Amino acid sequence: PEACIEHPDAVLQLHKEFVHNGAEVLQATTFWASEERLSGKSDSVNDSACKLAKQAADDGEDILIAGSVSRTDYYKEGRGKERCQEEFKKQLKYYVENDLDFVVAEYFDHTDEAEWAVEVLKTAQKPVMATLCIGPKGDVDGVSPGDCAIRLAKAGANVVGVNCRFGPDNGIETIKLMKAALEKAGVQAYLAIQPYGYHTPDASLTGYIAMAEFPFAVEPRTLTRADCHKYALAAYEAGARYIAGCCGFQPMHIRAVSEALQDKRDGRVAPVTQHYGKWLNCMESQERYKEDDRTKAEYWLSLCAATGRPSNPAISKPVLTEEEQLKESASF
Repeated sequence: PEACIEHPDAVLQLHKEFVHNGAEVLQATTFWASEERLSGKSDSVNDSACKLAKQAADDGEDILIAGSVSRTDYYKEGRGKERCQEEFKKQLKYYVENDLDFVVAEYFDHTDEAEWAVEVLKTAQKPVMATLCIGPKGDVDGVSPGDCAIRLAKAGANVVGVNCRFGPDNGIETIKLMKAALEKAGVQAYLAIQPYGYHTPDASLTGYIAMAEFPFAVEPRTLTRADCHKYALAAYEAGARYIAGCCGFQPMHIRAVSEALQDKRDGRVAPVTQHYGKWLNCMESQERYKEDDRTKAEYWLSLCAATGRPSNPAISKPVLTEEEQLKESASF
């Protein structure tokens, strides 16, 4: 987050790239920007982050801006609800002063701390989204995805869901569990999904934390643009209506999501798509590819892409036990 004050032009340009590629929401670069983590810098970072996101939004139409709070070290230290909420309030102040469109509690793995955050964010009188960094097994306290969703919605979140740590397939499975539980309980909330930008079929309790390749060798697992088309459509079918990405997602991935869901969004088209055409246009427009199956969406959506790494296994074994993951989780 310090980049907002150290390299503001770079942050602004990055936001603009996402707008040009179809993002309808920009999240101010406030993750991990609490006073607890950025002592002496938090105020300037949060204020700058909000202003940069709002400036970048001018490059698009009807772009929403959000600011977020995330988990605290105070929670794991046992400092209690009041101390954690004091920390959330410090960041929320800048989201209100800059009149952001909605506020987010993200990357929580303890549902009760996320509930505390939602309680604070509600005081801003703005829509609240709350996402947990959990997979199908639930949070680190053993709370199921369904119960997590119900609790966050009852705490006041308008949108609930998952973000980070797990790839799209794991995230969609988790969203389905949340949806089923919300419907059974008669609790209303929209569903959000912002997965890790890498495939994690072998993820354990805490997602990428236990993967042998994390953090310096995850690139072979990177989502392709075709993967993102499939992800967006599957997430929509699963019931998610806030469909985005977390770590590892690049503007090209968001363009793929945007184009995949174009007919679900009243035909709204990303600026880059307006200029260059949809993803297959580059091949359809060339005579030499006229009879090539690669000009068809069905080809790409059914392709099992090779990695180009003949000696690499498809999956790996976790390097941490679930007990070790619970301890390690507090650090990420």
